[in-house]
Amino acid sequence: MDAILARKLDISVNPKNIYKINNQMSTKDLPTTTEKVPLRIFNDKEEGSAFIAREIANVIKAKDELGEPTVLGLATGSSPLRIYRELIRLHQEEGLSFSNVITFNLDEYYQLEPDNKESYHYFMYENFFNHIDIKPENVHIPNGMLAPSEIDDFCAEYDRKIAELGNLDVQLLGIGRTGHIGFNEPGSTDTTGTRLVKLHKVTIEDAAEAFGGEEHVPLRAISMGIRPILNAKKIFMAAWGEGKADILAKAIEGPVTPEVPASFLQKHANTLCIADQPAASGLSKFRTPWLTGFCTWDSHLKKKAVVWLSQQTDKPILKLTDNDYKQWGLAELLKTAGSAYAVNLEIHNQLQQTITGWPGGKPDTDDTNRPERSNPFPKKSIVFSPHPDDDVISMGGTLLRLVEQGHDVHVAYQTSGNIAVFNDDAHRFADFALGFAKKFNVAEDQIAAVHKQLLDAIYDPNQDPNNNPDVLKIKGLIRQGEATSACRFCGVKAENAHFLELPFYETGSVTKNDLSEADVDIIVELLEKVKPEQIFAAGDLHDPHGTHAVCLNAIFRAIDRLKDQPWMQNCYVWLYRGAWHEWAIEDIEMAIPISPEELMKKRKAIFKHQSQKDSPVFPGKDKREFWQRAEDRNRGTAKIYDKLGLTEYEAIEAFKRYKF
Repeated sequence: MDAILARKLDISVNPKNIYKINNQMSTKDLPTTTEKVPLRIFNDKEEGSAFIAREIANVIKAKDELGEPTVLGLATGSSPLRIYRELIRLHQEEGLSFSNVITFNLDEYYQLEPDNKESYHYFMYENFFNHIDIKPENVHIPNGMLAPSEIDDFCAEYDRKIAELGNLDVQLLGIGRTGHIGFNEPGSTDTTGTRLVKLHKVTIEDAAEAFGGEEHVPLRAISMGIRPILNAKKIFMAAWGEGKADILAKAIEGPVTPEVPASFLQKHANTLCIADQPAASGLSKFRTPWLTGFCTWDSHLKKKAVVWLSQQTDKPILKLTDNDYKQWGLAELLKTAGSAYAVNLEIHNQLQQTITGWPGGKPDTDDTNRPERSNPFPKKSIVFSPHPDDDVISMGGTLLRLVEQGHDVHVAYQTSGNIAVFNDDAHRFADFALGFAKKFNVAEDQIAAVHKQLLDAIYDPNQDPNNNPDVLKIKGLIRQGEATSACRFCGVKAENAHFLELPFYETGSVTKNDLSEADVDIIVELLEKVKPEQIFAAGDLHDPHGTHAVCLNAIFRAIDRLKDQPWMQNCYVWLYRGAWHEWAIEDIEMAIPISPEELMKKRKAIFKHQSQKDSPVFPGKDKREFWQRAEDRNRGTAKIYDKLGLTEYEAIEAFKRYKF
C-alpha cells in the first residue's frame, strides 16, 4: 500500500474511510488498561517500517560512536521486508554503514538448501545483505542442512555466540497467525534456546502458497528460542494487516501463555509493538472503545455499540432496555441518547435503510433514504475483479441483479490469475488445442510444435513451469475462458468483459512486482472509456496473497487522477469483500438480499471457474470451496440481520461506499 491507499484506509472518523476503529481520539495516544506491551500505531506498514528502520539506524550510529559493534537479531517473511528496503535506502542515500554490524537470523527451514529461493538464507541475501556493506563473516543464519547429530551442538554454539557479544542490541520480530515469534510455535516457553522445532499445521498452511503446496513445505526448522529473544536489549515486533488483528490482540492483551508465544514479550522491559491500523483493529480500544476510554458518540460508533449490545444480550435491537445498556457498560450512550427506545429506533432504522433489492437504484422513487440514487437509470456499472472469479464469488448475486434490472454492466478482470492453474489443466488444454488442430486440419504442425514445447516446460524437473511464458499464456487463457463463460451465464455482454492483465501481477510467482504507473494507466483508460455511474471494487484486505490490496490501490490511484472529471463526481464507488471476510454490520451501507434461487444461480456462475473447483492451487487456510465460503458468508450476514430484528432473508451481499 502506498500513501494514497494509506489515506483511503486511514482508521478515523472521516466518512471516506473503509475502516472506522478510531472514533474519538488519536490512535497513538488513546489511554487503555488492556495493552500489556507498549504499542505504537501507524497509518500503514510503510510508515511503521520506516520508523523501525530509523530506530535501528540510530542504534547502529550510537554504537559506532562508541566504537562498538551493533548486534542485530533479524526476521524474515513479509513483515520486515519494507524495513530492510528502508535500511538499504538509508545505506545507499544517507551513508548508513553496516560494516560494524553483526547479525543473527531467527530461523531457517530444516533440510532446505541455502540457494533454494524459499530458504531464509536466500531471502536475506536477496532482500538485504547483497545491498549493504555488511561483512560476510558477521552474518549468522541457522544452518538448515545439518545432520541430526550436529544440531544440538550447532544450536548451543549459536546461543553462545550471541551471549558472548553481550546479547542482541535489537531484535526484530514479526508475529505469525499461531502467535509464533521466530518459529517458536504454541507450546514454546520462555526458557527455550535455539533448537530444531516442528512447524505448526497453520504455519505450514501459510507457507503452502510459496512452496507450491503444503506437501512441499518443510516440516521442521531451526529456530532461535524465546530465551535469547527476551535477552535482547530492545525488541521491535511488527504487525501488518487485518489478518494479524486477532492474534495481536491475544499477544498484547491476553494472558502470558505458551499457547501464544508472542505473549512472553509482556515480560520484556523494552519491547515496542509497531502495528498498522488494520492490524490494530482487534484491540479492545477499537473493538469496544466504550469499555476502555471516553467516546464521542457519532453515528457510526452508536451503531457499532448497539449492534454489539444486541449480540451480547442475544436480543433484537428493538427489545433492548435501559437496563441492558447500563449492565453492559453503555450508560454513557444511554445518557447521550435519552432512552433505549430512542437509540434503538434510530439504529434499527439505519440498518433497515441499508437493505435494498435495487443495487443500481430503483427508478422513479424517492431515494432520500436509499443507498443508491434512483437516477440515472439505467446506469453504467463497472465491477472490478482482482482475480478472474472474485466478481461472482463476492458479489455474484448483485451482478446478476444489476444485469436483470437493465443496467449496462462491465466486468474488469484486473489480473490474469495464471499462476493459480494446475499444470495438469495446462496439459489438458494443450491436448485439446492439438486435438482441435488435427480434427479440423488447421495448423497441425505449428500446434504440435507448441504442444511439445509446453509439455517439455511443464515436466522439466529443473525449472518451475510458471517461469515459462508459454505455460503462463495457456494458464491465463484457461482463466480467461472461465471468466468469459461466467459473464455469459450472468448476461454480461461479451464486449463488456475486459481482461486488463495488470503488469504488476505477471511475474510467474507468488511474489509480485510493485504497483506501477503502467498499472494505473490501464485502469484510468478503462474508466475514461466507460465513464461509469457505479464502480464496484474488492475492498477485502484479508486476501492472504495481497493481490486484492494492490488492485484496490490501482483503482484508488486511478480515481484520484480522475476525481475532478464531471462524470467521476457523479460516480458512486461500492466496496465488496472477498472469499475471506465480510464487512462488520456497522460498516455495511448497502445490503442486497439474495433469494434461494438467486443463490443457486450465483453458485452456478462460480462453477464456471472449473480450474478453481474442488481444490484450487491456492486454497488459503480455509479448506472449503469458494462457493461454500461465499454462501456461508452471505447466509451468515443475513442471519445477523435477522437476529438484530430486521427482515429475514436467505442470504445478503454487503457493500460499503467509498467517498473520494
